[in-house]
Amino acid sequence: MSVNPVFQGVFALRRELLPQGVANRTMATLHQMHRMGKPKPKPPKVSPTFGHPQLKGVVLKTMIRKPKKPNSANRKCCRVRLSNGKEVVCLIPGEGHNLQEHNIVLVEGGKTQDLPGVKLKIVRGKYDCAHVQKKK
Repeated sequence: MSVNPVFQGVFALRRELLPQGVANRTMATLHQMHRMGKPKPKPPKVSPTFGHPQLKGVVLKTMIRKPKKPNSANRKCCRVRLSNGKEVVCLIPGEGHNLQEHNIVLVEGGKTQDLPGVKLKIVRGKYDCAHVQKKK
């Protein structure tokens, strides 16, 4: 079965306009669609606070973490048991803190770029965590 040479040029031009790899793909057949079923939606990405804006938690242990390579400091962190039962490591922002074991804190999302695995931070001035003190 031959195609009119005029149309061959038109098909070639259309194939060039399409993005790479799209010209070779074909639609799924009815049989393939019947076998696979309806396409399933991807599950939503779960945020560090598990879909909540903030979570309440209890401090289990305060610790000092070292940041990744180009930075050098001592970041104040603490291990917190959240109200949903999970245990996570949270950053304590600002200079100085009053947190001890068994203190109640409010935790929000906020990844610390230079601390691997720390995706939450504590809200200062809420529950047992005091505000940052002014410098004199």
